Amino acid sequence: MKKLFVVTVLTLLFLILVYSVLEMPDFASLNSPAYNDLAHYYVANATEEAHATNVIAAIITDYRAFDTLGETTVLFASILAVTSVLMGKKHE
Repeated sequence: MKKLFVVTVLTLLFLILVYSVLEMPDFASLNSPAYNDLAHYYVANATEEAHATNVIAAIITDYRAFDTLGETTVLFASILAVTSVLMGKKHE
């Protein structure tokens, strides 16, 4: 009975996933969520508002600063973890 329940739940989740993928817009379509008015706003106004030399620098440092800070924190923590594992404990 438990196995039947697990199989049913996994099948339902699989069907939801397939349906979601089939409902996604085509790549580079005008209906794509990535292609919206905000992207046009960034390209048109980023250098003036952020006083940056290029659009990419303005988006990363001004519009998405907290996201970039989070990514940097995760990267720094992973570097510390790898370094501590590789250094190991020194035996006397």
